Amino acid sequence: MIKIIDLNFQGIDNAIAAFLLETSIGPILIETGPYSSFEVLKAGLKGYGYTIEDIKHVLITHIHLDHAGAAWAMAKAGATIYLHPFGERHMMNPEKLWKSARLIYGIEMEKLWGEMHEIAPDKLRTVGHAEELIFGDTKVIAWHTPGHASHHIAWQIDDTLFGGDVAGVRIGNNPIVPPCPPPDIDLEAWMESLDLIQELNVKKIFLTHFGETTSIDEHIAELREILWSWANWIKPNFDRGETPSEIIPKFQQFTAAQLRSKGVSDHGIIQYETANPSWMSVTGLLRYWKKLAEKEAATS
Repeated sequence: MIKIIDLNFQGIDNAIAAFLLETSIGPILIETGPYSSFEVLKAGLKGYGYTIEDIKHVLITHIHLDHAGAAWAMAKAGATIYLHPFGERHMMNPEKLWKSARLIYGIEMEKLWGEMHEIAPDKLRTVGHAEELIFGDTKVIAWHTPGHASHHIAWQIDDTLFGGDVAGVRIGNNPIVPPCPPPDIDLEAWMESLDLIQELNVKKIFLTHFGETTSIDEHIAELREILWSWANWIKPNFDRGETPSEIIPKFQQFTAAQLRSKGVSDHGIIQYETANPSWMSVTGLLRYWKKLAEKEAATS
């Protein structure tokens, strides 16, 4: 049985989840959340009768801090961390990842994410595309699913998928939105990953932000539509050479209006901004259009 642990990120409910799965060889964890929420994670595990030291296997969908920021602490407590090969060097030496994040978050860095330390190589296990992992009576299949991040894995257990960020952000029964932070948003790769997810014919997708969905085809169709809606909204601003500081206020108004038009409350807007800040999608999508323009210029 899969149990959702609400990490209550920055005091906001239903923004970031970790998932506890009980197997015949003991509990495994999918996602760790940031280290700033580590005490909440420990309390959540305790509520189900476990300690951090009981967790010997941790699967992360990708190395972004809201999904894997506490992976080092889990490894220190004895867990093996399973991840995409592209993420391994950053987990062994997180200095570059941390510095890159600091450029984005500035003085809010420690408040948001806590801290991050290296993980010993023997505590990291990279997993190939379509590779199967066996944990007692439980088989887990790793699907490399780039688009949101080049180092993204969606984990399948039976007819259930843990979609990380490639499956979007959806708080409760509210609308879906696409998380588009820099540096490696790739809309074409994202579409191919969504194609793959649909081909798996899973019956349920667990979302790190936040909860679960069972209307898979509707969910993916909505995600495709709003992803291109956001990207195409950004494109004219990119063409005009506007800066992120000029675009962000307008984009925040645009996305908030989209959500309110679909019945999202003021608290819901805060939840979405906590889980998926609009300003990050501005910088991510600007970078996408810039890379595309550079590629077209190089081939013309």
